[in-house]
Amino acid sequence: MGGARGDARPAPEILLELVDDEGLTIGTAEKLSAHQEPGRLHRAFSVFLFDTEGRMLLQRRALGKYHSPGVWSNTCCGHPYPGEAPFVAAARRTAEELGTAPALLREAGTVRYDLPDAASGLIEREWNHLFVGVVTAPLRPDPEEVDDAAFVTPGELAALRAERPFSVWFETVFQGALPTIRELTGLDW
Repeated sequence: MGGARGDARPAPEILLELVDDEGLTIGTAEKLSAHQEPGRLHRAFSVFLFDTEGRMLLQRRALGKYHSPGVWSNTCCGHPYPGEAPFVAAARRTAEELGTAPALLREAGTVRYDLPDAASGLIEREWNHLFVGVVTAPLRPDPEEVDDAAFVTPGELAALRAERPFSVWFETVFQGALPTIRELTGLDW
């Protein structure tokens, strides 16, 4: 039988897929430990979604998140479960975080980076799969994940970046996805 009410149960361990410098899977590691110095190279994904007017959907990460709380970032980012295809993980997490699935989602390459986050003391050492797409359904953000969301034009993005903190990975994944973003939107981002 189960324990008495109020039993403290440990949070389930979240495993990430570790990769080598070629992006090939070499094992797994617990999520937080993979982000602590010196960091372990692991698979991740970043999604950039746009509305039908070509505006980019940004999210402000929830204040309760242990990593990069309260900063603005791309539409969605995260880590595939070990063995889960990055495309499947990107679509799944977008639906979980924003309450809607992409109407269109396509691959936009990969980037590898080692970026320390001074605010949290954690490190982003990731082999990141990039995805660009379109969202047409209304958003229903999960408040545990997303504090705010906004669709922005290129000019509004520049103004927001000058005024507010963004995730340490934003610039790297944005530049990596930029050719596909421009192709999809027809805009000069």
